[in-house]
Amino acid sequence: MTPTPVRAWAAKNEEAEKETNMGVMMRSMLEVADNSGARKLQMILPLGGSTGLRAGLGDVITASVKEAAPDGQVQKGKVVKAVIVRTRKEHRRRDGTYIRFDQNAAVLINDTGEPVGTRVFGPVARELREKKFLKIVSLAPEVL
Repeated sequence: MTPTPVRAWAAKNEEAEKETNMGVMMRSMLEVADNSGARKLQMILPLGGSTGLRAGLGDVITASVKEAAPDGQVQKGKVVKAVIVRTRKEHRRRDGTYIRFDQNAAVLINDTGEPVGTRVFGPVARELREKKFLKIVSLAPEVL
């Protein structure tokens, strides 16, 4: 007995969903790409009611500090806001090209959107300029 075409498509689609990388979601661990004192973050939720549970490049998230330097500005366990600057999930640009990084990384920001640290480490995505994080783009050594 062969499955109907609809069932075959559903089974194939379910297998594809298991293999795909879902991006930055709740409880995802992120590296910190600045010198604020935090080293690792765990995402809680993206800010904004209509964004759903996933976040991508340039999205503002709330996160919990899981590792921190002992002499840093932020302490372990503190809930902070951050903007995502690198993701392992590829991001499609309007010109048809894709950008993907080796790690998930974020930069801590304050309530006004300014970065907490004074330096940004590693490359950041060009999408940050479109989302008005110009200070982060200017501090970054490379914009891809």
